[in-house]
Amino acid sequence: MAERRDAVADPVAEGQIDRDVCKLVHRFTQKLDVHVRAVADELGLTPTQVIALRELSDPITARELARRMVCEASNATFVLDRLEHQGLIERQPHPTDRRAKRIVLTPAGERRRANVLERLNAHSPLAALSPAQQESLRDLLQALVT
Repeated sequence: MAERRDAVADPVAEGQIDRDVCKLVHRFTQKLDVHVRAVADELGLTPTQVIALRELSDPITARELARRMVCEASNATFVLDRLEHQGLIERQPHPTDRRAKRIVLTPAGERRRANVLERLNAHSPLAALSPAQQESLRDLLQALVT
């Protein structure tokens, strides 16, 4: 005689997918962190500077950069101070908000950003996936965080 499944699911078994996903996301995050650190070491930057340059795709405020980097505005300001000291960014008046400054890459910053992007893409942990799989992963993760 076949064994009947209880109408109530086993909470231990139900939590297995959650635990597996948490472990896999954590391991993937660690791989991304190692990759960013390797690129930073190669280019003589800090990992946070690499992330800032990656996110500076267009002129934005420090507050927007902090949002993109998922950090406090004061942390973004510290990174921007260092990038400005290196001649990679300029702070320019915002065209519509007198209180804000726009962060703009200098020509040297544009070149450094291109190097950062090239190196980040060269051996990315995402390279193990096809472009379609990368898009699917992005879409699944986006669904989880919105």
